[in-house]
Amino acid sequence: MLKKTHYVMLLLTLIAGGCGEPPATDNSAPAKIYKHAMDGAPGSLDPAQAASLYANFLVVNLYDTLYRYKYLARPYQLQPNLATAMPEVSDDGLRLTIQIKKGVYFNDDPAFAGGLGREVKAQDFVYSIKRHFDPGTRAMGAWLWQQRIEGLDQWKTEGSVYDREVAGLRAVDDYTIQITLTRPFPQLVHTFAQGYAAIVAREAVEKYGLELSNHPVGSGPFQLVSRNSIRAVLTKNPDFRAEPFRLEDEGYDPATQGDLGLEALQDKIPPFVDRLEIEFITEDAARWNAFMANELHFIKVPVSQFDTVLKQRKPLTLSPRFDGVYHFEAAPEAGFIYTNFNMADERIGYHANPAQNRRNHALRCAMVKAFDWKKRNEIFFYGIGRVFPGIIPTAAPEYDADGDSTYIQRDLQAAIDLLQANGWNEKNLPVLNYGFPNSVTERQIFEQFRNFMMEMGYPAKKIRPMIFATYGDYHRAYSQGKVTLINSSWTMDYPDVENTMQLYYGPNASPGSNSANYNNPAYDRLYESSSTLSESPERTRIYREMNQLLMDDCASIAGISRTLLFLWDRKVIMKPDRSFLGGYFMRFVDLLEPSATP
Repeated sequence: MLKKTHYVMLLLTLIAGGCGEPPATDNSAPAKIYKHAMDGAPGSLDPAQAASLYANFLVVNLYDTLYRYKYLARPYQLQPNLATAMPEVSDDGLRLTIQIKKGVYFNDDPAFAGGLGREVKAQDFVYSIKRHFDPGTRAMGAWLWQQRIEGLDQWKTEGSVYDREVAGLRAVDDYTIQITLTRPFPQLVHTFAQGYAAIVAREAVEKYGLELSNHPVGSGPFQLVSRNSIRAVLTKNPDFRAEPFRLEDEGYDPATQGDLGLEALQDKIPPFVDRLEIEFITEDAARWNAFMANELHFIKVPVSQFDTVLKQRKPLTLSPRFDGVYHFEAAPEAGFIYTNFNMADERIGYHANPAQNRRNHALRCAMVKAFDWKKRNEIFFYGIGRVFPGIIPTAAPEYDADGDSTYIQRDLQAAIDLLQANGWNEKNLPVLNYGFPNSVTERQIFEQFRNFMMEMGYPAKKIRPMIFATYGDYHRAYSQGKVTLINSSWTMDYPDVENTMQLYYGPNASPGSNSANYNNPAYDRLYESSSTLSESPERTRIYREMNQLLMDDCASIAGISRTLLFLWDRKVIMKPDRSFLGGYFMRFVDLLEPSATP
């Protein structure tokens, strides 16, 4: 592929000038600019650290992954992205062979010889996965492959020497990847659709080091022009591979998606817009006002505006004021909201003294009983969230409708009795720090939590706010075990409830996905015994047993799945996504009319 040197010079000019107007696609067509709002800001844009929904959203637009989810298929379905096909799998399920596409190039960048991006090779994927097992990377995605790929954990133990081969992670040639597993892992291909698995160039990592966080060098559909605490600006990658859009290949359903205008995309070459402007607006009112002023094409509707947007709750019906003016979708959250106890904190979690360990367990269980899910749902989620006991959401096949619902039913007197029976009082209750990113809504959620606890006798001054400037800062803090009460959410990485069960697997403790630092050997044994199973009655039985163990230990106040409401401009052709597809949908966004000058 020939590199377009004249475009490189123009792009460098744009980078130097910040958010200037992007070039038109030809001499006559004005630029197409899509403006999107997110309710949080990403931290690092290094794929190895893309631990939040917000970071992942950008990473999959800037970098390539081997696989992605079909744009329109529901239920979600995997398909090749940089790979040429789904993997060839050995009969025992332990060896996968993956071919990658030829003629795909990294963006032009000074990291490469002559400033011209080189071709993406199989070895780049191997290098990118190895980075997660290099302590110097400070990676956050190793949990996806830990103890699963033959020799990879040993490679880390032996010093993370990149030029040393890993037996189970090999580039057979420039376009062939071979992976050997320690045991079958049915969800492996799903992990290769995650931002964590995005492919980076070794030259870029070695040139920029920690600055790769702000200087991505990928081969994705877009390139970064600028990023700060309030927005990111991306421009179309002119060298992105030309692959025509096919409705059938993307799982198009005319019965449910026929009014979105998607037919106009057939046979066009994505990405369809020239520039993405992604605004990070944490305050609900500011985000809503920007949307109503036509400064944004899309918004996840703040709960504070649900009364404005909805005519009724059952069934969810759009108000006449918005009906016909915007596209509307109500989407159940693929995940849940929880408050984890940091079990590594001896004030509330595990304690070496057995007697104190029992008292801490009683304290956690009292806090679970004092929590009022009905009020949390009504005040912050408009009463349309789905509350369920533990960590298996109601939409999952493994959900047990006949499970222990007492875990989510408030019993204030039982909470008070439990404290008294275990010798807890106002004087000896521990001081706990409750973390959250800085926003009005997060502060209100904290105050509600503290009020629930005060009603069972917990002194207000002993539950202290621990406020962080951004979600990225907050995530780093609780991933390092610095927060005692962790209020957060988990958006499932892939459509398999195994992805929620691993959240409490002991080896995934901080800085991994197990932010609770939960460490129950029985839970771990069950997780390991189920890890080779696909969805089945046996796996369902195991997962329900694990869920009950977690509740018995009172390691988390969980949980609720929100119902998300989306509005977007009818001049925009798209089906937005907040779940597994995530930022991948951005390459398929198109505008019916040219954008105004920003």
